[in-house]
Amino acid sequence: PILQIRDIPAGASVGYGASFVAARPSRIATIAVGYADGYLRSLSGQAGAAYRGLILPMVGRVSMDLITLDVTDAPGLVPGDTVTLIGGAAPSPDDLAARAGTIGYEILTSFGARYRRAYGAG
Repeated sequence: PILQIRDIPAGASVGYGASFVAARPSRIATIAVGYADGYLRSLSGQAGAAYRGLILPMVGRVSMDLITLDVTDAPGLVPGDTVTLIGGAAPSPDDLAARAGTIGYEILTSFGARYRRAYGAG
């Protein structure tokens, strides 16, 4: 779920090393997923999460326990709402693997026990 949402002005930076600089006033959400969970650091700034059909771009670096998302274009999103990181409208394991220079199975097997898994038909 979304832990918090902060408004930042244009020119403000997000993430270690100020790896993202907002080009416009933005709303930034934090979720409790990071590389300690197996979400690859190499996906920093290269992936996103799905929310009600929107793709929310990842901004800043994947940190140990947190990822930040630009939710400016999802004004109804509030703390506690759930986003989807893999599958559905979000990138597939193979999409993430292509961005990270690996294979889909490595993406799936890297996730630790803190993730809730939901399996569907097909």
